[in-house]
Amino acid sequence: MEILQVVGVGIIATIFLVIVRKQRPELAVQLSIAAGVILFLFVLTKISAVIQVLEDLANKAQINRYYLTTLLKIVGIAYIAEFGAQICRDAGESTIASKVEMAAKILVMVLALPILLALMDSLMGLLPRGGPS
Repeated sequence: MEILQVVGVGIIATIFLVIVRKQRPELAVQLSIAAGVILFLFVLTKISAVIQVLEDLANKAQINRYYLTTLLKIVGIAYIAEFGAQICRDAGESTIASKVEMAAKILVMVLALPILLALMDSLMGLLPRGGPS
């Protein structure tokens, strides 16, 4: 089971980081980043499989590829921002972590805007055009 490997690496990295942080705190942040990257690489193939399934479903449903691509970008921004913010917090920089999260939210809004506009256009097309009869 992959989850046992992920949890095992996480626990071992945490124990190692607790020991290193006492002796060399400046090295602990770098090791934390490395552990995060290793854990991400464990699940990278699973992410590819999920993306492939979503692409197949979008093709079958004849959904514009632009919408799926945008959705995947939004999910990617959320994950990357969370990873970066946690690294900032691990380094004791919660203010910077908050700014990373705020920037991610703004980027998500910018990416989502064309989808929201298309949705509004579709809804407006469903509404009757004239006044009350």
